[in-house]
This record gives sequence, C-alpha cells and structure tokens, in this order.
Amino acid sequence: MSEEQKPTTVNQDQPTETWFSSWFDTPYYHILYKDRNYREAQVFMDNLTHYLNLPEKAKVLDLACGKGRHSIYLNQLGFNVLGADLSENSIEQASKNTNDSLHFEVHDMREPFEEKYDAIFNLFTSFGYFENDEDNLTTLKAIKESLSEYGFAVIDFMNVTQVINTLVPEETKTVDGIDFHLKRYLKEGHIYKEIDFEDQGRKFHYTEKVRALTLNDFEELMEEAGIFLLDIFGDYKLKKFHKTESERLIMIFK
Repeated sequence: MSEEQKPTTVNQDQPTETWFSSWFDTPYYHILYKDRNYREAQVFMDNLTHYLNLPEKAKVLDLACGKGRHSIYLNQLGFNVLGADLSENSIEQASKNTNDSLHFEVHDMREPFEEKYDAIFNLFTSFGYFENDEDNLTTLKAIKESLSEYGFAVIDFMNVTQVINTLVPEETKTVDGIDFHLKRYLKEGHIYKEIDFEDQGRKFHYTEKVRALTLNDFEELMEEAGIFLLDIFGDYKLKKFHKTESERLIMIFK
C-alpha cells in the first residue's frame, strides 16, 4: 500500500497512513473537488437505475460513498440505501442525513457485507487505490459476495486510455482562496496526481495514486473472480464505450 502523509510542513512528511485514508479525511479534499458536476451525476443515477430496472425500495449499496451526496439522491429516488466509506470523517458528515431508509457506515471495500444488495454502485473512480493488485481482486470478490441472487453491480472508472492521452501535466486550481498546484503523470502502471498548497501559514502535500486499469485488466480480474460482465458504457448517458474517446469506463456485472 502506498504510504503517504498527513498534512504537515513540506520537510516533515511522515509516512503514517495510506494516501487515501489521510487525504480523503481532510477538508481540503472536499474543497478541491467541490465543483464536480453533481447534476451530471444525478442524471447518471437516473439513467443507471432505469437501465437496471431496480424494483421499488430495492436495497442499494453505495460503495466508497464519500460524504453521501449520491447515496442521498438514490434514497430520494425511493431506494433503501447504505452508504459505505473508509473515511470516518466523511461518514460522520454523511450520517447527518440518516433516515429509516438511508444509513451510513465506515467500511473497507475489501470486506464483503453480511447483507445482500440488489445493486452495488462503486462510482467516480473509487477503485484501484491499493498498492497490492491482489486487493483489487479481493474487492471484486467482496462485491460479488454482497450481491443478492438477482443483483447487479456497477463500477464507474476512468477510461485510462483517454485519460493518459489527454493528461494535463501541470496546472493550478484556485478554490476558496487556496491555490492547489497539481502535477499529473503515469508511473509504473499508476496515474499519479501530486497536490501542493499552502493554507494558514502551513504547506501541505498529498499524492493521489490510482492503478491504470484498462477494460482488459478488469476483464481479467472479473474472470478470476468468477464475475460475469454484462454491459459496458462510455459516459453517464450510457452511450457505447469507445476505447480512445470515451470519458468513462462503466461496467455492469454480476
């Protein structure tokens, strides 16, 4: 597992935690990505649940749910939703929206759930963070084990080929008065994003690292996990997947 650091001054980095458990738990992660297109995400949820023809009050698991925005919307669509995430901070925030048919819990996606779900959604490239490739296979097996007999699972991943071809090596994004300096590159089968910024007189550094998994990689993993890949889409409108042009790699399986 990639060992990254909690926020600190630049010369005092401490390799204490996995990058995702430290970075996702900071408020800065949510500041940097606050302008994501959530309307587009809701259209995706509408299209996806319609395509899957989920029954009313179906049990839906939002795996790696963050602060629960999409879990909340899925619940508004009439589903019984559990949002799960490794980040305790995110789950604490999400849990403020709990109701009789919407719940949240801290959970490692490598572990299966006792409950069985009609649909499991892993959205917006929330896969491939692990240093050990075996953990990706373990996660797929856990998803399969957590599905009901007639359930479907969905992984919404980046289209690695398109991302690499259009990678912006360096840029600065200013959000809430903070200048986030971003560097992106491909190294040893992973796509990296280094994030540097200053706030309140302190310097911070984080590194995002995601396995550059192609459709072929997923197909091999799924075959090994005993998973049947049903359909593949290339964007949130569920258009056909194109290897070099599609923005997303959306896989539906059971």
